[in-house]
Amino acid sequence: MGQIDSLTVEQMDGLVKRALEEDLGSGDITTDGILSQDDSATAVVTAKESMVVCGLEIFRRVFLCLDPKATFPGILLEDGAQVSAQSEIIRVSAKTSALLKGERTALNILQRLSGIATLTRKYVDAARPVTILDTRKTTPGLRIFEKYAVHCGGGTNHRFGLFDAILIKDNHIKIAGGITSAIQRIRSHYSGKVEVETTNLEEVHEALKMSADIIMLDNMAPQIIKKAVSLIDGKSKIEVSGCVTLDDLNILKELGIDYISVGALTHSARSMDISMNF
Repeated sequence: MGQIDSLTVEQMDGLVKRALEEDLGSGDITTDGILSQDDSATAVVTAKESMVVCGLEIFRRVFLCLDPKATFPGILLEDGAQVSAQSEIIRVSAKTSALLKGERTALNILQRLSGIATLTRKYVDAARPVTILDTRKTTPGLRIFEKYAVHCGGGTNHRFGLFDAILIKDNHIKIAGGITSAIQRIRSHYSGKVEVETTNLEEVHEALKMSADIIMLDNMAPQIIKKAVSLIDGKSKIEVSGCVTLDDLNILKELGIDYISVGALTHSARSMDISMNF
């Protein structure tokens, strides 16, 4: 498990290029039809609700792509900053056409990533001292950005993809013929940590017998989780997963587990309400 704590210029500019091509297509026929000359203007971006801001540098790069002379005067927030409703987030001074053409794309990115960071912060605050993990339930093509937003909200990134950590899930277990066989096959050619998903106490016992490094308790009721924690008794790290809501955390964080993975951080976060006005 590691943190995606920064984005490269290439990653950000790649997203900006794709997003602008999607929105602009052959050109902004409304803006081009209204503007008789391309003066400069300043737009103010405001949080309409309390949030954790994320995506500021990508936001900037949208306008720099459209107007290389764009500037961002005034306050300088960083990703991960908590702001209150009606707070100014950023100002943009650029060609008027660039502001109009980039507004929706820039806001979409900022609103989406801020939504993930904000929801993550709520989970992190409610779950302490248990660590909140994200999952691979991300928007195709946007995983690096969404996991970065989780980091900005204080969460911890689980594996980025199928290539950087072992996680034996239910279908792997079925194909292998059981947890014992699945772990044996993995360990015959892999020396790193092994995590295995379990759905009942019998599977927990089998995973313990095979010395799994991390045991995931998937969709288990709190009373069963409590029994599993007692059975594991510190021999493996424990991750709880399966439709965990904010309301569940008060109970779960008292059970002696190490991690809670939450797919909702990235697949169900609501985009935040942010406005941009001249």
